Amino acid sequence: MSVFLTLVQKEWVEAWRDKKWIWLPIVISLLAISQPISQYYMPQILDMAGNLPEGTVIEIPVPTGGEVLAGTLGQLGIIGTAIFVLSVMGSIAHERNSGALSLVMVRPVQAFQYIASKWVANATILLISFTLGYSLCYYYTNLLFEQVGIKAFLGSLFIYSIWILFVLTVTILAGTLLKNVGGIAGVSVVVLAVLSLGSSLFPKYMKWSPANAQSQASDYLLTGVWQDSLTLMIFTSLLLLIGLFLFTVYSFKRYERY
Repeated sequence: MSVFLTLVQKEWVEAWRDKKWIWLPIVISLLAISQPISQYYMPQILDMAGNLPEGTVIEIPVPTGGEVLAGTLGQLGIIGTAIFVLSVMGSIAHERNSGALSLVMVRPVQAFQYIASKWVANATILLISFTLGYSLCYYYTNLLFEQVGIKAFLGSLFIYSIWILFVLTVTILAGTLLKNVGGIAGVSVVVLAVLSLGSSLFPKYMKWSPANAQSQASDYLLTGVWQDSLTLMIFTSLLLLIGLFLFTVYSFKRYERY
């Protein structure tokens, strides 16, 4: 256990040196709060843009607080996923290419401990960044629009966090199979995009997919109802996370062996 905690601490220290503890929360926060602020000031933005006939009155329906938060999750679903992949893609590749991985593995470190430390350290950073950004969005939504129940906020935060953990797990798995950082990012994005596309094209058969976390979180924000399909998605996502994690450990062992 002490070896695992030491590895996690090492990851956090390196993340601090790389400024990941700083830039990732800032980027996610700016991306999250841009949704409520831009929607609130949209009439003024369109008016300042000009090229409108004189006397034109701009009337945009005021969205509900739930709709604003759901829009934020949709924005994070596209851009945020790419940011999460980019922040994780070099976790193993950089150490492998620099030779630091060999120095770590000659010590009494098991493959499970190494992969688990990477997963836990990055999961902590990603979830803290997302929670901070989403909380700021929640604050501005309540300030500029209408109050959203804390239960709906926390529920949607939990549901969407499942997708973040899935993105993390897929990226770390790609990092054990590939050495090139660009290849890791490309494979991860393609896998996640295909899964998301499949969930959009075949919703009846893809209710189990982790890619539904965004839509399920949005539905929960708007309706406040915990549906059976949401329970199915959470259960299968957890099974997939465990399976992908164990396969990552197995793949890493093969790399170390050969």
